[in-house]
Amino acid sequence: MKNLKIFLKGFAIISLLIISLFTATAFLYMKQDKFGEAPAGERLSKMEKSPNFKDGKFQNISETPELAEGYTMVGVMYAQFFKTAPRRSPMDVIPSIKTDLLSIPIDSNVLIWFGHSSYLMQIDGKRILVDPVFSGNASPIPGTVNSFEGTDIYSVNDLPPIDYLFISHDHYDHVDYETLTGLKEKVKQVICGLGIGAYFEQWGFGKQQILETDWYERIDLESGFVTFTEPARHFSGRGFTRNNTLWQSYVLQTPSLKIYMGGDSGYDTHYADIGAKHGPIDLAILDNGQYDLAWRFIHTLPEEVLKATKDLKAKRLFPVHSSKFVLANHPWDEPLVRITELNKEYNFPLVTPMIGETVNLNDPDQQFKQWWVGID
Repeated sequence: MKNLKIFLKGFAIISLLIISLFTATAFLYMKQDKFGEAPAGERLSKMEKSPNFKDGKFQNISETPELAEGYTMVGVMYAQFFKTAPRRSPMDVIPSIKTDLLSIPIDSNVLIWFGHSSYLMQIDGKRILVDPVFSGNASPIPGTVNSFEGTDIYSVNDLPPIDYLFISHDHYDHVDYETLTGLKEKVKQVICGLGIGAYFEQWGFGKQQILETDWYERIDLESGFVTFTEPARHFSGRGFTRNNTLWQSYVLQTPSLKIYMGGDSGYDTHYADIGAKHGPIDLAILDNGQYDLAWRFIHTLPEEVLKATKDLKAKRLFPVHSSKFVLANHPWDEPLVRITELNKEYNFPLVTPMIGETVNLNDPDQQFKQWWVGID
């Protein structure tokens, strides 16, 4: 019995030391610049005055549980790390096109997708970049969420000067430290949610470059460009603290087009509200990938993407958030397969380009090859 007590005491001490070492290592690792500084001072005071900031954090319009009923975090984590879901990553190289972005005529209205939720738009003489991730990893830990082979054909050096950089929220698959620090000399204006400007300032962007916004704001830009900041149903956080910066979507109104940039979001009433205020929308760019029934409140399922498109009164749909990283358990091509099949009921013109393929924003009838078919 005495030996057992000695063993248990020794085991407890060793366990405590291991936990302490792990905690200290994690703490030191998260001091790196790429995690970003938490909002403080005047920035935090402004956040606290937002009607969307309650009990020390930002809130969704509707109650948004972390997991749907019937699921547990332990079960979800076990499935994520210990169950082998088929075809989460492609065995083949993802096809792509290397368009010369520096040579696109300034008077052409086009969109170039870089995979996942990153894309460049050139509209009415302005260049708009959204949620760029070119580092090849959607995680702060190297080698953990690597991009699919063939999807990283673009870099910051390939980009022209950017008039407006839009950020939907601060997750690593949308706010990429390596990409953004490389972009700061090319970007004229950053538009992001409350709190996110703290990261950009830490990373060397000037205060005059950063415009932090709350939901339901109208921002008059230049040359007839206006953006309206709208809600999304999601969450934020780059460390252990959640919802300390604001996630949002945008309606971008240009002299000739109206684009909805949805960011990440679960389905909710905000789509119909936005459609009622701003519709019809020429192109809706919506979250369609890295979904699961367990977290359906924070990501839309393909059938809900089509409902949201209808709610928005959108003429054309571009489903994004797929084809570059593994963040969920579904087959890598399922989002595109399902949205294409389900759309037969709605018949929205689908924008499904290869990475780098030129999308003509003035041509709602442009056809796209189902490039994912036949790729293992």
